[in-house]
Amino acid sequence: MAQSGVTVSIEAVHENQIQEVSLDGHETVIPPLSMSECLAKSAQKIDFGEEDEGIEGKQTSEEGTTEKEESAFQPSLWPWDSVRNKLKTSLTEIGVLLDVLNIAKEKKYMAIVQVQQDTSEPKSALQLLAKKKAISLQSICGGLNTAASVLISGAERLKRSQEEKGGVSSHDKFHIELLKLRQNWRLKKVGNSIIGDLSYRSAGSRFWQGGTFEVTKTTSLPSDQEGSTAQQYPLQVVIPSELEGSSYLQLEIKSVPDSMDLMSVTLQVPDGFGRTPLNAHWQSRLDTAQNVLFCKELFAQLAREAVQLKSNVPHVVVSNQIITNIFPGVQLSIVLCHSTGKGDKKTGPHSGKMDHKHVLEHSLHQLLREVHHRTLHLAAPHPVTAPFGMSKRRRLAGPTAMSRSDLKEMSDRSGETLLEQIIKQARHEVLRQRTMSVIDRLAGEIPDPQIMAHWSCLNSPLQSNVKIIITSNGYEGMRVTWQSLDLEIGVDGILVTTKDRRTLKLSFQEKEVEDIIRWQVSQHHIALSQNLARLIGWQVLSYNGCSGVGEMEGFACASSIQLVAPNNDRMLSVRSGPTSGLHVFLKIDSSGNLDPSLSSLVDPKWLNLGGTFRELDLEQIEGRNLATKLELIMAMVNKKR
Repeated sequence: MAQSGVTVSIEAVHENQIQEVSLDGHETVIPPLSMSECLAKSAQKIDFGEEDEGIEGKQTSEEGTTEKEESAFQPSLWPWDSVRNKLKTSLTEIGVLLDVLNIAKEKKYMAIVQVQQDTSEPKSALQLLAKKKAISLQSICGGLNTAASVLISGAERLKRSQEEKGGVSSHDKFHIELLKLRQNWRLKKVGNSIIGDLSYRSAGSRFWQGGTFEVTKTTSLPSDQEGSTAQQYPLQVVIPSELEGSSYLQLEIKSVPDSMDLMSVTLQVPDGFGRTPLNAHWQSRLDTAQNVLFCKELFAQLAREAVQLKSNVPHVVVSNQIITNIFPGVQLSIVLCHSTGKGDKKTGPHSGKMDHKHVLEHSLHQLLREVHHRTLHLAAPHPVTAPFGMSKRRRLAGPTAMSRSDLKEMSDRSGETLLEQIIKQARHEVLRQRTMSVIDRLAGEIPDPQIMAHWSCLNSPLQSNVKIIITSNGYEGMRVTWQSLDLEIGVDGILVTTKDRRTLKLSFQEKEVEDIIRWQVSQHHIALSQNLARLIGWQVLSYNGCSGVGEMEGFACASSIQLVAPNNDRMLSVRSGPTSGLHVFLKIDSSGNLDPSLSSLVDPKWLNLGGTFRELDLEQIEGRNLATKLELIMAMVNKKR
């Protein structure tokens, strides 16, 4: 038995009450009450109807106490003792009233919140039992489907394990694939995970962005959404999100009018770009991610150089594009295109053909790889006490007695940035395309003579050579009539070497190339007339390479030649200019009209210097070209005595 006077404390069980049980058996528990809610709930339990009984009991107790006090009453020695007690009681009540007013007025002491009545009805055990039994058929079917999927997955695993007993296990396949991966990529083990490196730091790269990836073993089976034919590899690689997708550098050279905005650029992403198949092999995924990292490093290098370089027209770097001017009205646009294939917005099919310079993109890749190679492969010092990293050509500058210009050219070439080199290649590309278009256009506009261009197959990114040969159809055997031009296309201009080994320097304007070809065509007409006359028996009376007679040429000058028949009674004059064209004049004089004072001349061919020339209409003369027509004219006007 418990001893008397011992206090026994009983605490409530720390379990929350159940509010609701759903159809699938899930119980919703009422959260525990806060301190304010506990105070409100306790206040609700006070029964204020017991106040009267308390008052009556208090009156009876007070009557008993007054009787005792009267019996034991003793008069006070101080007459103001009762007044003091009343004032003390009043002060206490006023202090309490002031505190109550402060608490009610100022919210920092206590907030008065209306007490909410508990409207939830207590649930009986019968209702709880009914809800537990009211489980729907849908939840039962869901549970059965889950159980069926677990059983099927287990059966597939058992089947695969039985098949692997006769062959190679999945663990061995993983190690075989890991061995293949290690042969091509750098791997290291950090804790329980295998980490690889995609960057080019081992090849000499100094790019800040890393390219780490994680190698994991495939444990999940291929889902039905990927298709039954999807191949499952025992090894998987986890690539960082910033290296997913595909990337390339789009280089475009275009003419820009003065009214066009230089900041505008149109991206033409090819169809299917950036899409990686779901069942792609790990090797292809790593190659694509490494290409993305390489393109980012290349564009970052070009953007940094574009900001640092000083030029007459400043380079523009905006977001993922670099715009620079290579010639007046011609700009080079370098754009970094990166697509992940997820949520890419397409503006519709592109009507225009994509003008992407694949050769320049390949040159950019080669230039960056050369930078990586030079970073690691420095020239060994010779002798050992010499400075480290000095090239062989610079070491031999003293013994070979290089001039100051050669040393300056060598230093400038070694100090060129990637952007400067690609701009030079772009300029050469523009000059080569302009020269090619001018030659093709003139070959179509001028049917006679024939203009043939032989491009050299041994070219460099900054220099191309083309040999232009001008001949007449059917008279190619007369090599002395050929007019040949050697064009050496550089970066800022074109060096022209003529047949007589004269050199001319042309600028980047294609009009100058057209003018010199037309001038060579006019020279070919005169050379053809001269050599054809010698074959037939005519004599060359005079030749003028720069004729001042006739209409003024727009450029260069016209040439003329005068031919005399063997009988000295016929004279043929041929004049050819770059812009005026070809004109043939004929003069026929009889011997009876000669001046007697000229009979003292030794050679009678000089007797036909005077007289009137008549122009021949070459369109009405039969012949497929000028050589055939001149041969026919000389044969018809020649007399035999």
